[in-house]
Amino acid sequence: MVSVAVNHDLSSSLQVESNFTEKGLAGDSVVTNCIEVCESPLESSHEEHIPTGGICDEEVASTETYNKGYLNYGCSHYRRRCQIRAPCCNEIFDCHHCHNEAKNNICVDQKLRHDITRHLIMKVICALCHTEQEAQQVCRNCGVCMGRYFCGTCKLYDDDISKDQYHCDGCGICRVGGSNNFFHCDKCECCYSMLLKSSHPCIERAMHQNCPVCFEYLFESRNDVVSMPCGHTIHRTCLEQMQDYYQYACPICSKSVRNMSKVWEKYDLEIAATPMPPYYEDKMVWILCNDCGSNSEVKYHVVGQKCHDCKSYNTRQTRGLGR
Repeated sequence: MVSVAVNHDLSSSLQVESNFTEKGLAGDSVVTNCIEVCESPLESSHEEHIPTGGICDEEVASTETYNKGYLNYGCSHYRRRCQIRAPCCNEIFDCHHCHNEAKNNICVDQKLRHDITRHLIMKVICALCHTEQEAQQVCRNCGVCMGRYFCGTCKLYDDDISKDQYHCDGCGICRVGGSNNFFHCDKCECCYSMLLKSSHPCIERAMHQNCPVCFEYLFESRNDVVSMPCGHTIHRTCLEQMQDYYQYACPICSKSVRNMSKVWEKYDLEIAATPMPPYYEDKMVWILCNDCGSNSEVKYHVVGQKCHDCKSYNTRQTRGLGR
């Protein structure tokens, strides 16, 4: 599944946001849950309903058939009781992710590589009786439910409904995490946690870009996506790896991705303890602050230049200090 939704649990220094898949981040950044990707609005989404109490033998047999093979079939991406026939190459795959992995493999001729257009999938094959048929939730031949979660537009089947899948009409894809926990931002064109409804930074089509670290297309990523305080998006794991190497600035705009005030205090102490040689004592330079965007003229120091407005050392020298 590819989906965009939001979770919250990285570090106390980051804010929380969505997949788009199935996890989260917290603090000054926003986490996106994985996306159950499809590309057009949902017409119908169904979950199984099993009758309880007072059912006759015929109904019991029907229910047993309906549930036959539950969670026993599928691939590494989904538990489901059907396969798809790809409309692009007319081949059979367990799911659209399996298709894309096979057809974009490095061993495949570059001219033949392609992704499947999910909403164009028309034919599915029942995993139990192998009957090929129109995309539908229940097999027309053996009566088995091919997926407890079924999206008729996305052609998405999944027996694991613990993900709380739902379809977002705004995104045009299925997501996980529950529709009551997320809202769709029309400007960002993605879903965020309800906790961020009045506070998230808006950037147009924020999720419709590649991760600035690993370059995977974020909107279709199955990994958690984080919205940083500046509004730019990145994989949660990529952001964590950056911080492991003491990189705390957005790779796109260079704004700080967490509260750095304690670090700036240490810079103050370091500068106070490290006087510059007489020749550089009164040298002035112009700097641009990456955090607040202001320009200012400050004394040059080899350790760093401090912004007059926001007191950040996340600055860059723009002119001055000629030979």
